[in-house]
Amino acid sequence: MEKEKLTFEHIVNLDLPNLILIATPVMIFLVVLEWLFSYKNNMGYYDGKDTLTATFIGLVNAGMSAAIKVVTFGIILYFYNLVPWSIPHTWWAYVLCLFWLDFWRYWAHRVAHENRFWWATHVTHHNSEKYNWSVSFRLSWTQHIKIIFFIPVVLAGFHPVVFFIIHQLAVLYQFWIHTEYIRKLPRPIEYFFTTPSHHRVHHATNEHYLDKNYGSTFIIWDRMFGTFMPEGEQANYGLTKQVKSYNPITLNFHEWSDIVKDVRSSKSLKEAYAMVFTRPSLLEGVKNEFREKEKVTVLFNSSKD
Repeated sequence: MEKEKLTFEHIVNLDLPNLILIATPVMIFLVVLEWLFSYKNNMGYYDGKDTLTATFIGLVNAGMSAAIKVVTFGIILYFYNLVPWSIPHTWWAYVLCLFWLDFWRYWAHRVAHENRFWWATHVTHHNSEKYNWSVSFRLSWTQHIKIIFFIPVVLAGFHPVVFFIIHQLAVLYQFWIHTEYIRKLPRPIEYFFTTPSHHRVHHATNEHYLDKNYGSTFIIWDRMFGTFMPEGEQANYGLTKQVKSYNPITLNFHEWSDIVKDVRSSKSLKEAYAMVFTRPSLLEGVKNEFREKEKVTVLFNSSKD
């Protein structure tokens, strides 16, 4: 039996719930509560300007998501209709989709830390020197292009409704893991799921914590692919080269601006390519290599003269 092709009308008529919008008042209430606890106990987990900036960035991001909803639907529908197979729209399809989507979220997240172009779509989430529930709001305004990483989910045959609901749940899961107040959980949970302990390591600038614990909902992918690191010493947060600003425009586009500057100053296509796609943690070393090569070239040419 041939699979029925879906249209925009099919999806729109289902009147899908916006789970993130529904959960927003609860998340804001919890942020305020955590902020009050931090203030009362003099923990210093919050900075007023930082939190207001994060909230503004999050609200604009939510608005952008709503604005490009039709485009997102179009991409998902196109690739779902492209394949002749489908997974039945049943309860267990949601469970399977959660694991399959999370697998691709792991790789999207990992690539966003190991490739400078994609890092520019993610760096906004990491540029706070605090670690609290408001940090979960700091989602880059250019992150939406990462939709391409999730095309394999619909190519597997998951119904777009299943994809959109599970995707929203995966985003919401990220909220609770951004806190200092929840320490270690029971070992089975810590082994299988991404927890605040794991994610504090991910946000840390401590050298041995860098590029670890990419897991979104499940930490099992990090254990499988060699990127897992248990929490030990207290994490320091922010960027290894911190951007001292509360300006949302700066926080969203400083890395894109730096990429453009580095490409413009490049002396070759090879260098320009490296400036765009090299691993961020290796960037300064790569720049030094090209500078040294340039010096050698200049010296060689001057000696010939």
